[in-house]
Amino acid sequence: MKVLYRIYQWLIAGPIFIVATIITAIITSIGSLLSGKHFWGYYPAHIWSRFCCCLALVRVKVKGRENIDKNTSYIFVANHQGAFDIWSIYGYLDHNFKWLMKKDLEKIFMVGPACKRAGHIFVDDSNIHAIKQTIAEAENTLKGGMSLVIFPEGSRTWDGKMIPFKRGAFMLASEFKLPVVPITIDGSFRRMPRYTYNISPGKITMTIHKPIYPGERGFNTKVLMSQCREAINSALPPADQDLPSK
Repeated sequence: MKVLYRIYQWLIAGPIFIVATIITAIITSIGSLLSGKHFWGYYPAHIWSRFCCCLALVRVKVKGRENIDKNTSYIFVANHQGAFDIWSIYGYLDHNFKWLMKKDLEKIFMVGPACKRAGHIFVDDSNIHAIKQTIAEAENTLKGGMSLVIFPEGSRTWDGKMIPFKRGAFMLASEFKLPVVPITIDGSFRRMPRYTYNISPGKITMTIHKPIYPGERGFNTKVLMSQCREAINSALPPADQDLPSK
């Protein structure tokens, strides 16, 4: 079965994926330029993500969708197990948002420029001025009632376990006093870890936790980071959870 799936992945699904990605990037770019970023920056990619999961024979099960309101702005923070995290969130969160993305991703052929035109925010942490500009862009985006999705680890895990969080996501939440929603993604590492392009069909479970609301003085960044990590960790299988410190 593995051999048959590899033939399917590379000779059938792969070429279809490339064509679908190019078409989605073109539609997103043109739509965002002509008719607005909120719709065209989300729905074409939303459909593309669901299509990609179906094409790869990957099922995504969502738990806790009742914890969020479509009309509320949030900062979503998720663990980053693999490439399927992107398709899982884009395709199955069912909540319009913008990504907070690495600056390097802007260079991806067609996809990077499409994301830029769609209003996604590219993080440049090379100097203080660049960081301030990122915060200003995020503030402008959130004023429009939009949400943000961030991977606080900054990169994909090598072994399925969470790596240390960076403070950026939580500093933004504290700055803008928006509720923060932790998201646990379980199974994406087994579908396609970062060290291979070979996919293993199967299931991914995405758990949307209850929002964490700011107090009158906003958030304590350290406490918020700890709360989010604890929530995300709680929905992972024991083998992938953080070990309690001794």
